[in-house]
Amino acid sequence: MKASYNRLIENNKEWAAKKLDLDPDYFSDSAKGQQPEFLWVGCSDSRVPANEITNTEPGEIFVHRNIANMVVHTDLNFMSVLQYAVEVLKVKHIIVCGHYGCGGVNAAMGSLNNGLVNKWLRNIKEVYAKYEAELDAITDMQMRSNRLVELNVFEQVHNLAKTSIVQKAWASRSLQVHGWVYGLADGRIKDLGCMVDEIEDLEPIFRFEFHKEKLDA
Repeated sequence: MKASYNRLIENNKEWAAKKLDLDPDYFSDSAKGQQPEFLWVGCSDSRVPANEITNTEPGEIFVHRNIANMVVHTDLNFMSVLQYAVEVLKVKHIIVCGHYGCGGVNAAMGSLNNGLVNKWLRNIKEVYAKYEAELDAITDMQMRSNRLVELNVFEQVHNLAKTSIVQKAWASRSLQVHGWVYGLADGRIKDLGCMVDEIEDLEPIFRFEFHKEKLDA
């Protein structure tokens, strides 16, 4: 156990040394601040690191991860990240990225009692219930899981659009919300083509109204 733990520290030393060899100002420049254009809402799965699969550098993507890349309006952790990314960092794009073979999605498809995580998986089960006819018609369980992964991303994109944080940004500037799925088997990202970028993309019941004085506050 100690050897595997120490390996991380040694790897960090090697990584830092290589970065400095390439650019002596790499860390001093990074310490000056961040101006990412992207907020990444991804799964906690260790095989889906945002910077790695997009070939980007630290500082380019602001990241939030949880089980099955969920946008839950009562999750204060997520909502705080969202507000900071949109209102302080002024990101231009929010990306919800799921992945095929998601353990959270697979668990939500079953009826096993998983303890505390049941409360989180309930949100995915609600997505399944919404598309039950389509999903039940898919007899291959892996294909059904893959489709639920896609539908879950679609729903989380729209959950983002339903937030007052995103809608307030739309009232004064451009902000796009995208839905992607990452393939563990081939390393490729699939754009689901479900991007939303204006309040008209939502049903009227979910639209907020903002007055100019409130936008300036």
